[in-house]
Amino acid sequence: MSSRPRALGPLVALFTAGYLAPYLLPTVVGRLSAGLGLTPAQAGLVGSVLLLSSASAGFTLAARVERLGPRRAARIGLLAMIVGYGSAALTTSVPQVVSGAVAGGFGSGTTLAVAAAGIAAQRDPHRASTLGLLSVSATAGALYLSLPHLGGGHALPFASIAVAAALVWPLTRGLAGGPAGGLGRPTGGAGRPAAEPVRVGGGGSPLPHRRSGLVLAGAILCWSMAQNALWGVSGRIGLTQAGLSEVTVGAVFAAALGAGLAGVTAAGALGSRIGRAAPVGAGTAIIAGCVLISSRAENLAAFATGEILWNVFYPVVLSYLLGLAASLDPRGRWAVLVGSASSLGVACGPVAGSVLSEQAGYPGMGLVLCVLLLLVAVPMTAVALHTSGRPLVPGSVRRRGGAPAAVLAGTTTAATGLVPQMGAPEQEVTEIPVPTRRRADRRSFRLARPSDQG
Repeated sequence: MSSRPRALGPLVALFTAGYLAPYLLPTVVGRLSAGLGLTPAQAGLVGSVLLLSSASAGFTLAARVERLGPRRAARIGLLAMIVGYGSAALTTSVPQVVSGAVAGGFGSGTTLAVAAAGIAAQRDPHRASTLGLLSVSATAGALYLSLPHLGGGHALPFASIAVAAALVWPLTRGLAGGPAGGLGRPTGGAGRPAAEPVRVGGGGSPLPHRRSGLVLAGAILCWSMAQNALWGVSGRIGLTQAGLSEVTVGAVFAAALGAGLAGVTAAGALGSRIGRAAPVGAGTAIIAGCVLISSRAENLAAFATGEILWNVFYPVVLSYLLGLAASLDPRGRWAVLVGSASSLGVACGPVAGSVLSEQAGYPGMGLVLCVLLLLVAVPMTAVALHTSGRPLVPGSVRRRGGAPAAVLAGTTTAATGLVPQMGAPEQEVTEIPVPTRRRADRRSFRLARPSDQG
């Protein structure tokens, strides 16, 4: 029985807990504004501070997860989430709510760093990312359906995130405890143990694909900011511009996240059959159109159409972007850095959405965000095209770069008997002497050389 599925469960749980705060951003910002008497811009600023703290944790821990140990780092993050979000839920003092949100955000970023590093070490990072997005979408959808019926105020969203972190805590026993450990010992075919455990978040070697990684990180920062600029004010669009009730808006969000589950499931089934460039480029263009529809919605039909279509394609593109980042470095450092850049964009989103909506109105904000998404689709698609690989056959590892090529071969869908497994040692090259004593042998050897033919 392979230990890989057992190692994946804690990673998906950590991914879910860490991403829950960004997914609940509309209700968090809306309830901060209504419950604490903050202006929309002030409430958006609190949400941005929370997510900025999350991004800073990811940048700080990008190359330090292995040094701390995955289990220790995950428990530090979960404890910060429980204490931070829990304290924010128990007070009505704005400074204490902000400080709790900062502490909780740092915990969210820490758990995401551990999850991202571990997902990058999986044989199929895209599948692991897809499972994480499925889990967080289902959890957030259930909360959007239930929270409006449990009462108002800012306490419930924060308490929900803290409870989710507490429920994930027991699963951290499936992570390696020591600073030199991985996330579980992978197995070869038919349950045979592999030579080495998968390491997570190591920082001993230089970052590969620096140019592609930096371009992807910068592009996904803008991509996430545009997405969450609208997501942060979607609740207010539904309540004020479309004239809907909070229960109806919550139902639309739940339906949108449910549709997102279908999109992520389709992306997981499709895998890398059509590459990453087409889903990233075409998906972002479709999202741009959905943003325009949502920002102009003045009734339930338009609002639901824009939000549901948007949430179908958003997690699909995000899963391919996370898989692309994971493919740039098998140690998971680019996955953490790109994920942190995404969190930084998410952090800037609520403020950007609040400022744009106040200055240009919701339709004007949607137009600006639509143009921005179309612009950033170009470099992201270029990175996906540039870093796309082909299945390797035996003997090509040495010619194409050794260990990085073996990692690429280990993540393709080619037959496992024809490609080197990820992390497998290279075979030694043995020279075969050719007999040259007789003239006839030399002549026959020369005739067999391809370079001498034709």
